[in-house]
Amino acid sequence: MSSQADLAPELLSELAALLGDRVSTAAIVREHHGKDTTFHPSHPPQAVVFPESSDEVCRLVQACTRHRAPIIPYGAGTSAEGHISALHGGVTVDMSRMNRVLRVSPEDLDVTVEAGVTRKQLNRFLHDTGLFFPIDPGADASLGGMAATRASGTNAVRYGTMKENVLSAAVVLPSGQLIRSARRARKSAAGYDLTSLFVGSAGTLGIITEVTLRLYGIPEEIAAGVCSFPSLAAAVATTIGLIQAGVPIARVELMDELSMRALNAHAKLGLSVAPTLIFELHGTRSAVAEQAALVTAFAGEHGGDAIAWQTRQEERNRLWQARHDVYFALLAQRPGSEGWPTDVCVPVSRLADCIDETLSDLRSCSLPVAILGHVGDGNFHLLFAVDPSKSAELAEAKDFNDRLIRRAISMDGTCTGEHGIGYAKLDYMELEHGGAVAVMSAVKNSIDPLGLLNPGKVIG
Repeated sequence: MSSQADLAPELLSELAALLGDRVSTAAIVREHHGKDTTFHPSHPPQAVVFPESSDEVCRLVQACTRHRAPIIPYGAGTSAEGHISALHGGVTVDMSRMNRVLRVSPEDLDVTVEAGVTRKQLNRFLHDTGLFFPIDPGADASLGGMAATRASGTNAVRYGTMKENVLSAAVVLPSGQLIRSARRARKSAAGYDLTSLFVGSAGTLGIITEVTLRLYGIPEEIAAGVCSFPSLAAAVATTIGLIQAGVPIARVELMDELSMRALNAHAKLGLSVAPTLIFELHGTRSAVAEQAALVTAFAGEHGGDAIAWQTRQEERNRLWQARHDVYFALLAQRPGSEGWPTDVCVPVSRLADCIDETLSDLRSCSLPVAILGHVGDGNFHLLFAVDPSKSAELAEAKDFNDRLIRRAISMDGTCTGEHGIGYAKLDYMELEHGGAVAVMSAVKNSIDPLGLLNPGKVIG
């Protein structure tokens, strides 16, 4: 497979016969589908298709396989490590028109949706059922994409990640065969766990067209609170203490001074420009009151300010929307810059060490860089604001990212807690997994022997 071989005219004719005007070779459409939200350069496909059913996905994949054309699945384009880049050209399969909620079972606390349904769309649909889907990576990502990248986010400390919340998936293999990875039973000992194999595979093993997800009851009471600290170390120590004490926090988000300054400028919140934790608590009214008292006490022991708890949905939504927008708020502090976001995850017991060593390393960094993250599960992020036209800045960010990743892995952590490998972190798979990478390659070669599905990602 050449790096940028032209698509066979016969393939484009077959795709047009199958999908009509839902095939595009327009430059603006191709460029949009080759660029994520970060500094990574655009690698556009040669065509973009918009299927509306699993059957259409099966048939277009069969056509691409016959003509040896790379196939790149696309959800909402919100990935951060180059997952959607068409490194070898080919056909991008945009799943946005597969956006139907197929079935809800309130009695079973589960739902089946097509891959293009977004998390906000699903929760709007569920509003009158008293149920919700809690995985919240910030962006209004598609649920198929969230499954493919094993997304998590702010609620993971309480509800887990997509790994724990996908019960089964419908997947189109490179042959064009549609399989279902599991039934809806909450547990099974029947054979290999194929659901877990496809969740996190980033479209390198198959195209997810449907997912069946766990649902949860909307809590009786939800409270959010903001607490500033004299140092990041004090904020991290508070988090570790709460987790080890078993306080059932739903969310706990860390932001440094730079993040808070950007957040205030963007959302006009008027919060202290200091290391900060944002908490959210779920439960009954009495349980939330008890949790709030415990959080306040732990924070106070580490110099945290008094916490004003908010239970009104409008105030909570405003706070969390600001948190989710902090990426763009930070870039606005340096006009013309692009973001280089990275993340690592370590055992919670090593979180303080990892952040402390990272802070020491940052003292010699000339770039604007913010620390923030979902510290309740040991996951934190760095965001560099870089000028992509300046090679020295890119080199400095690359070197710092390398040191951060090696530091996390040396603490028995991972090079990415939620962003994924894409192609940007390929170099660290061997360091983290050793000989297990060969097993992953064997799985990939068995399912996709021609290497057509999202080539150049996850394992190269």
